[in-house]
Amino acid sequence: MPAPGAAEQPAATGVGRHSLTRHLLLWSLGALVLVWASFVFMGYRAGVHEADELTDGHLASVAALVINLRASEAVEAPVTTQRTPMPWLKSHDYQQSISVVQWDAGGRVLAQSGSAPLPVFAVSEGFADLRLGPQAVAWRSFSQWDAAKTRKVMVLLELRERDELAQDIAEQMVEPGLWLLPVVALALGLALRRGLRPLYALSADVAALDPASSQRLASRHAWTEFESVVVSINTLLDRQHDALVRERRLANEVAHELRTPLSSIALQASALAGALDPQAQAQAVARIGQDALRAGHVLNQLLALARASRAQLHEAKAPVDLAAVARAVCADYAQAAWQRGGDLALEAPDTLELAGHAVLLDLALRNLVENALKHTPQGTRISVQIGRSDTGAAWLQVCDDGGWLLAAAGNARGARPVDSLHLGHEIVLRVAQMHGGAFGAVAAPAPFTTCYRLDFPPPAAAAAG
Repeated sequence: MPAPGAAEQPAATGVGRHSLTRHLLLWSLGALVLVWASFVFMGYRAGVHEADELTDGHLASVAALVINLRASEAVEAPVTTQRTPMPWLKSHDYQQSISVVQWDAGGRVLAQSGSAPLPVFAVSEGFADLRLGPQAVAWRSFSQWDAAKTRKVMVLLELRERDELAQDIAEQMVEPGLWLLPVVALALGLALRRGLRPLYALSADVAALDPASSQRLASRHAWTEFESVVVSINTLLDRQHDALVRERRLANEVAHELRTPLSSIALQASALAGALDPQAQAQAVARIGQDALRAGHVLNQLLALARASRAQLHEAKAPVDLAAVARAVCADYAQAAWQRGGDLALEAPDTLELAGHAVLLDLALRNLVENALKHTPQGTRISVQIGRSDTGAAWLQVCDDGGWLLAAAGNARGARPVDSLHLGHEIVLRVAQMHGGAFGAVAAPAPFTTCYRLDFPPPAAAAAG
């Protein structure tokens, strides 16, 4: 049974993975072997063909030479002139045993030399393959008459010697190719390994990167093919580093924000355990309720942040009617605005469609409206405004006139906001980024004093993104 957490361990390095060097080498060698085999085959065939033509030409040359030598009388085979033995002569690759036969016009043998059995006189002129002797040995022959048709000459060569010569010449032609393949394969492997050395260096540097640090890929990978890869990796590292810094800061602030109300709740609960008068008990209970709501609000905002990130990963964009989303949100919060002595208005066209996540847009708009309701004094007017710019880009903003009311009441600071971490704005910012847009405070149109706006990209830019 594996130890706890064993399933989270990464797979062993190299298991189930393929080497790019081996892949390139195999494909290169495969193409090389195919071309090499084709040329070796053609070279071998060419060698055999040329050797055959060489032998046939030799037979024809001997016949042309012998036809001009007059044989005065017939010579019987047992008394033919024998040559002096030369054992070393056959050691030469191209030394062949040629036999010559001469006939007169009547078919009488005038002369015969060589080891070939006597062929028949009726063989037609030209080249022919004959079977001679009791063992029917194959011979290659060339026969020719003189111009007066008084003498006929036949030159013969054993076909085995002819084929051995052809094979020897062909092997000599392809032998350099046989040595070429392993040498080229070795050189190609070394060249590929040397040529891919920058890729190995880049891979080692990427493997050594620590995402938690500010380390970046060095500029020593100054190769055109790697430029976009290095820039992309560094950009991703910068974004991840910024995200880590932001998440750490947010985590620290959340921990501090939750520690304050939780400590207050613990303190008030301890006080309730003691002897308190009824008024102090009521104040302690009320304080516990306020702190609990404050902690719950922070947790709800954190859950909304997690929901926004999850929606970006698992949900695809679809056409959304932003005006319909705004009408639904305003209808839900109209009663809360009326109870505070203010009002909640909507300025929007009948329909305004854009490609996005309906759940996230609803979440962003609700956070803006909730912030306007919770961070402004009683009687504040809130306006939700939606429209399109000249470029066709949609925008959404939430404005209020709470600043005038605070100034009129002589309380410039106002009450301490419940969302001191601005988690609501963090949620809206992430929703804007997921849609390729921007979020921030803008100059408020009269008669409003505060305005937060969410801008979306034009339809063409959104489609390209």
